[in-house]
This record gives sequence, C-alpha cells and structure tokens, in this order.
Amino acid sequence: MRIDRAVSIADLREIARRRLPKAVFDFIEGAAESETTSRRNCTDFEKIEFIPRALVDVAARNMSVPILARQAALPVAISPTGLATVAWADAEVALARVAYANNIPFTLSIAASTRLERIRAAVPDARLWFQLYGFKDRELVRSLIRRVHSANYEALVLTVDIPVVGQRNRDLHNGFTIPLRPTLRLIWDLFRCPRWTAHILTRGAPTMQNLIDGLDKDSGIESIARLLTRNMDASLNWSRLVWIRDLWPGKIVIKGILSPLDAERAVQLGFDAIAVSNHGGRQLDFAVSAIAALPDIVAAVGDRADIYLDGGVRRGSDIVKAMALGARAVMVGRATLFGAAAGGENGARRCLSILTDELDRCLALLGCADVRDLNPSFLRGAAIDERHLSEKASKDRSLAHASYK
Repeated sequence: MRIDRAVSIADLREIARRRLPKAVFDFIEGAAESETTSRRNCTDFEKIEFIPRALVDVAARNMSVPILARQAALPVAISPTGLATVAWADAEVALARVAYANNIPFTLSIAASTRLERIRAAVPDARLWFQLYGFKDRELVRSLIRRVHSANYEALVLTVDIPVVGQRNRDLHNGFTIPLRPTLRLIWDLFRCPRWTAHILTRGAPTMQNLIDGLDKDSGIESIARLLTRNMDASLNWSRLVWIRDLWPGKIVIKGILSPLDAERAVQLGFDAIAVSNHGGRQLDFAVSAIAALPDIVAAVGDRADIYLDGGVRRGSDIVKAMALGARAVMVGRATLFGAAAGGENGARRCLSILTDELDRCLALLGCADVRDLNPSFLRGAAIDERHLSEKASKDRSLAHASYK
C-alpha cells in the first residue's frame, strides 16, 4: 500500500509493520509484560458511544484551541518517542517539521537520536517541547535545562512515571538492545527488509544524542544507554519536582499522572498542565487506561490547569471523546511514529492529515461545530458518570439538554 492510499492510522501501522524488521516494529508497538494496559488505552475508547445532535448548523467547523495559552490549529501535540530514528532516519526532524506545518507542538524525547539544538535549527519557528526525566545526576538535569532554554524551547514535559524501567517482553524475546546486537533473527530481518537496512546503514544507527554531554567525549551508545538507565531515580518525589520547576523559567507539563490526588498536588505546586498518561502502557501493566482515568482528573483539577490525554489515540473520534470528557487536547505518539516509520516526513504528514479529516468529519456528524463546545452530553458509556464530572461539565450537559426545549 502506498502512503497516499492509507486512509487510517491502522493502514499506516500496517505499512510500517511490513517495512520494519520485526524487532524494530515490536520495539515501537510493544508495551509492558502482557500489554494489557496498552490494549485498553485503545479499546476503552470503543466503550464510549456518541449521542449526536441533529439539525445543528455545522457548515463552518473550528478545530483550533489554545494549548499552553497559545493557539494551535488542532487539539493535538506530538508526544515524545525515544529513538524514533530506528524507524526512519531523521524521523525527529520530520515530525518537528510536520508539527510546525500543522501549527501544533512537537515534543522531543530525552532519548532522541537528534540533538535538541539541531531540531531548533531545522525548524526555527516551531513550537518545541522537551521531555525531561528527574535524573539522579542533578548536574545533568541542570545542563539539559540550560540547553533547552538556550534553544528557545517553549515547555518542559516532565515525565514522572518511570522510577524504574518497565519490562517489555517483546524486546526480551527479540533480543532487542541499544545498540543493536546481531542475532540470527535480526540478521534474517535485515535481509527481509533491504530498504530499511540500506536506509539505516546509509544514515547511521540511532544514538541518544542529548545525553552525550553527560559522558566522556569518546563514550559510545552503550555507555549512553547505561547512563539513561543508571540515572532513573526511584527516590524521585514532589520536592525534587519543585527543584526542577524552580530551575526552568518556562511552562511545564507534568506527564504520567493517573491519580486525581497527584493531579491536585501538581496544580497546588504550580505546574501548568497535566498529561494523563500511563507511558503508552510501557511501564506498569494493568494500570488504568488514560481515557478511563481522565474524568476523575478533570473533576479534581477543573480549569486550574490544562489537561491533556496521552495514550491510545488512533482516530479523530478518539480526540472528540477525550475533549468531551474535559481534555484540552490530546498527545499522540505511536500514531505519528507509525506514519514516520511508513514513509518518513510524508508518512508523518499523512498521519496528521488522516486525524484532521477524521476529527472534522466527526464534529460535523456529531452536530458540534466547535471542539471547544464538546461536553459529556455528546457521550454515553461506562466512563460517563455524573460523579466524575466537574461542575463546569455538569453545567454544560444541563445547558445542552435545555437547548432541546
């Protein structure tokens, strides 16, 4: 299937699956242990049904929303995806360019293969966010923050759900490591996927460029991978987050929140936005899905901070459901990476085109001309419960029903 004939994210995923070695595709799609949480991130959307409004003027539709107080053309930001260049050389630059073309933010992973300064040079006017972990090595954190600030990034995405690295069984079964080590299965995959092999051999194997400053000049990728793992801080707590907050002069999105108690604490400590996320199911298996956790967090936080839904978004209708439940926007990771893996910048562009078309069509068929008017009255399902709705959401539902009269 050609990229231009892909009509869904599932189509892009299938193109990526055929193009990539199995170990590489499994690295992108795989999740923790039984992968139950990863599946539920997607399937829990399917439990939510629409209640469309009829005879509403939807001739002109608006999909623009403020994200971190700046207008974006879509209620979407691209999530951080580590080592994206294993899918396509220069995937991170491609994703940043596509995000800029669509006027949405792009988040560079701390485990990216492209230096954060190069991303800024390649897309000077893009809205760039940078993912940061609360490492044990405080000087490494200070160094990264200084670099991110100097490169004029808009926000930090402080990821807090990785005190230790989750066990990803697919990677263990495939013998997938960074750097890639030759196994019989990998060698067979390299022969089976000649275009990918030629692409990687020509452009170079993925590295973790933004961590090189934390090592000796001649350190290799294996040392960098060890640095990342060794620096995960199981003692990370709220006081350490406040230390990072005070170092950074810009906006901070705290990512990896599933508990309304944690969301309330984040707001009290002055964080600007909360990304409701379980790390794509790649950390704690059987954690609650992001969409199932969203209503309680919306009820706890209200309008005191932006709330983003991160996890399982594969359709424009998923975006609509998340926003109707109170999210300001969604963050997409695997979907855009499937696009990049399928065809580089063209594939990533096709991914956002598909999501845009689906979102626009869903709004029209739902009878809602503006994404900002979405509310729970458009939904029915297990995730919809008056106890979970904020005062504003409950008021929106009452107004929507009153408009029938």
